[in-house]
Amino acid sequence: MPVSSAAVPTAHASRYLQQLCKHWAHKFEVSFTPEDGRIVLPENTIATLHADDAALAVRLEAVDAPTLERMKGVVANHLDRFAFREAPLPFDWRDEG
Repeated sequence: MPVSSAAVPTAHASRYLQQLCKHWAHKFEVSFTPEDGRIVLPENTIATLHADDAALAVRLEAVDAPTLERMKGVVANHLDRFAFREAPLPFDWRDEG
């Protein structure tokens, strides 16, 4: 499975993590705390999130490369909406493996 991760610098990581998880909880399988979240997106893409004082870490696992690329955009666009005061957030996606 292709995997990509990004560390998004923001002092509001926990807020954005919780907003994203709550936003998608009515559509997808979601579990979260203020520090960690997991979302099962369409096409069995798994998004895991971790918030600390300096950044929001986002990790995506997808079934194939095209799905991974598409989901990077979906997640980034949604987070930018929640972070409208500091958007666009800088996503430094790093593909693994």
